[in-house]
Amino acid sequence: MSETPVSSSAADFSAAQAVAAGTDFAELKVGASGVFWNEFRPADGACRIWQWRDEQAHCLTPDGFSVRSRVYEYGGGSFCLGGDGLVFVNEADQQVYTQALDGSPPRPLTHADDCRYGDVLWRDGQVLAVEEQHGQSVSHRLVSLGGQGRQVLAEGADFYAAPTLSADGTRLAWIEWDRPEQPWTRTRLMARERDEHGDWNAARCLAGDGSQQLSLQQPRFDEQARLYCLSDQNGFWQPWGEIDGQWQALPATPADHAAAPWQLGASSWIALGPRRYLASWFEEGFGLLGLRNEDQLQQYAGEYTRFRSLALDDRHLYAIAASPVSPPAVIAIDRVNQQIALLAGGGAPLPAERVSRPQPIRYPSGDAHAHGFFYPAMNSAGPSPLVLFIHGGPTSACYPVLDARIQYWTQRGFAVADLNYRGSTGYGRDYRQALHLRWGETDVEDACAAVAHLAGLGLIDPGKAFIRGGSAGGYTTLCALAFHDVFRAGASLYGVSDPLALTRSTHKFEGDYLDWLIGDPERDTERYRQRTPLLHAEQIKVPVIFFQGELDAVVVPEQTREMLAALQANGIEAAGHFYAGERHGFRKAENLAHALEEEWKFYCRVLDR
Repeated sequence: MSETPVSSSAADFSAAQAVAAGTDFAELKVGASGVFWNEFRPADGACRIWQWRDEQAHCLTPDGFSVRSRVYEYGGGSFCLGGDGLVFVNEADQQVYTQALDGSPPRPLTHADDCRYGDVLWRDGQVLAVEEQHGQSVSHRLVSLGGQGRQVLAEGADFYAAPTLSADGTRLAWIEWDRPEQPWTRTRLMARERDEHGDWNAARCLAGDGSQQLSLQQPRFDEQARLYCLSDQNGFWQPWGEIDGQWQALPATPADHAAAPWQLGASSWIALGPRRYLASWFEEGFGLLGLRNEDQLQQYAGEYTRFRSLALDDRHLYAIAASPVSPPAVIAIDRVNQQIALLAGGGAPLPAERVSRPQPIRYPSGDAHAHGFFYPAMNSAGPSPLVLFIHGGPTSACYPVLDARIQYWTQRGFAVADLNYRGSTGYGRDYRQALHLRWGETDVEDACAAVAHLAGLGLIDPGKAFIRGGSAGGYTTLCALAFHDVFRAGASLYGVSDPLALTRSTHKFEGDYLDWLIGDPERDTERYRQRTPLLHAEQIKVPVIFFQGELDAVVVPEQTREMLAALQANGIEAAGHFYAGERHGFRKAENLAHALEEEWKFYCRVLDR
């Protein structure tokens, strides 16, 4: 008889339903023509622009197009409002298109087959963008596109992000950084001003130049062309700006006001003037939204626990928001009475009484503490089997919002722990930096300590603990299985099994990330060897299941095949599923559902023995 308790309602919530609930939104924009957003639906794997007008949402993206950038592989900043219509990056060819709002088809603005574009911004007939050119090497620059042809605005740095223009067009600002840094370790805030002839003066570094390690993101101008930016100089990503002729911190909650900028185009805050701004920030992992004026703070939408892509007009605040009982939604908040209108999304796949709610956990691990969220199994008496979720990045985060994949497990009698191990975003710079040279150790220590903590509280059965993760989370998973005897089995979704191979084959954006996480591949080869699951495959004694996209350019399929073969050669039960047409992170509904159900079946077989 199976040892896996399955609730009577589990059959009512299938893997296909869990995946179908995965509709997500990005890049909310507000302009004279209304409210626009980019919407991803797993049913077809495409991203389409929608417009809110006449009290309804209307899809603007015609068949054959998908609005998604692949700059830095992770993309972002894939569309903007421009002139009388839209400017967007088409996923298939990575070229910039313009589209009027009259129903006419999109028209290509660029024809550079060797280039990708992202972080697009329209102003006065020109499109600003990050350009990524692929040749013998990969190079990046800031360019303007439009009636005056292509012009280079900035080049010479390894990476660029967040180009922004002042309302009067006289000032241009952006973020840049050089290898081996990442955008969450050390960046520079740069600016150029126009001279009396309208030409751009030389670029100047306004912050981040010197010995101090700063990460800056999301530069913003107010209506008077004063410049602001998020800086972690005081330990958290908080607003700074040009105040009274000096660069200084704005009044702020001591908390991160942004997540790690893995993607372009983030908007977690909006500068409105000296010491006045709209922002979202994290407290103990929970997202809050507020309008700050000097030391006065007006909070909004307290029932939601994560806010993204903020925008506003004279009447409303807008955000992509989610809560523990509702998936992502596009919301409009009345600035006077705080009433919330739902423009898109937010339809929960389960009634509220059947949703397992996130409980924040803070637990000891090593000589420090780690964070996460615990989701109890539904309709299960006594200690439950546990599925430990390890997010990717690894400098990313999990959030206390409704995730249909987590509910899929809790409906089937599994508890879930979603970890923000040391190195995750949302708890300040020091916490984020905790993985420096310690990847494969600190994160693994936190994963194992979470099982002990939850077992000590009587919430889970430590003999039935499973670990799973995607990308960097897959690496943590494999390290935990190879170097610790804590978990009954595990699942690696496009996970790293050979970090040295990753340094040779991965893309430019993460080309030096392993040096920061583990060490120099040549000088620290022994450290790499000690933390390479593939070289210690014989130490894995429990079953493992793998899921991999065949077009993955971040973790190439050969890595997964080698790890799978090594385990099978050692007589370990190991299964692998490889998906044609998928990249780093699956997007097709049928593949997402198949992977989720096969993982569940795999754990059930393990518990049957």
